[in-house]
Amino acid sequence: MPRFLSMVRVNENELAGEDFPEDFNQRMGSLLEEITKAGVMLDTAGLTPTSAGTRVTWSGGKLSYTDGPFTESKEVIGGYAIMQCKDKAEALEWAKRFLEIHPEQWAVTCEVRQIDEG
Repeated sequence: MPRFLSMVRVNENELAGEDFPEDFNQRMGSLLEEITKAGVMLDTAGLTPTSAGTRVTWSGGKLSYTDGPFTESKEVIGGYAIMQCKDKAEALEWAKRFLEIHPEQWAVTCEVRQIDEG
């Protein structure tokens, strides 16, 4: 069965200091339990803010390091999930259900891509 990577993109500046709805953690926990019991979820986690990250760039035969935060970025990867699904349609359905748990006023994107096993 193919594996898919879902990268959760957020605008870190918009969500900073934003309060999570009271039932958010319970609803997210229920979905993660369901997707795990279905044998789909292989791994998932949120990521620390970009202020704790470092970008390593290779350009012109040289390495450079840039410590966060990355102010030029509007969207950053805030988390990920690795899922094993029968097809892309199933992976997209789980991503849809994940996004629907978030408050309507938030802008959250899941980029779903199949992992190249070749």
